[in-house]
Amino acid sequence: MHRRRRTALLLSAAIVAAGPLLTACGNEAHPGAAAVVGGQRITVSQLEGRVNEVREAQRAAVTDDAQYAQAIARTGTLARDTLHGMVLDQVLHRAAEDAGITVSRKEVQAMRAGLEQQAGGAKGLETTWLQQYGIPPQRLDENLRLQLEAQKLAARLGTDTSRPEFWNALSKASTALDVDLNPRYGDWDVQKVSRVDAKTPWVRDVTTPAQPPQSA
Repeated sequence: MHRRRRTALLLSAAIVAAGPLLTACGNEAHPGAAAVVGGQRITVSQLEGRVNEVREAQRAAVTDDAQYAQAIARTGTLARDTLHGMVLDQVLHRAAEDAGITVSRKEVQAMRAGLEQQAGGAKGLETTWLQQYGIPPQRLDENLRLQLEAQKLAARLGTDTSRPEFWNALSKASTALDVDLNPRYGDWDVQKVSRVDAKTPWVRDVTTPAQPPQSA
């Protein structure tokens, strides 16, 4: 993933579409877990819940079946992207904590107010975040908190979120958290601070993304 694009996704707590279901042969190394981060499990059900939040928000925002189908197509790897975001959020938060950075609710509210003004209101901001970053309305404040952590961390390091110094700090936090993905969702590359596709021939796609119902 391009570093600039990863920065945009970083200012997220995730992203995702009902990606293809996966199956594996043999024993599963992470039963019930999509990932383990800092010894804490991100369960498959938690991941599915986050994916459903995005899908429900997309369905509510787009009532036309054809437009909804286009939204589905644009986010065809939603589950894997969402897991990437969920892990990256924890990595960023750890890096911020290590640097002694905190973000107050007042700061989040101030940032949201400014963005709403730019977007023409709360609804405009929610629509923009959903369309561009895959962030459903109920996750918006959480995402803005992470954005502020990223900005403060970059400032503390005397750099910006596109520079190596920033990503090196995230790589260090990633290593400390010992991120471990279930192979069906790929691997976690500590140096890139990113999910990457796993080269496991025994994992295969068994379905295609679900399609919306056709109009009569």
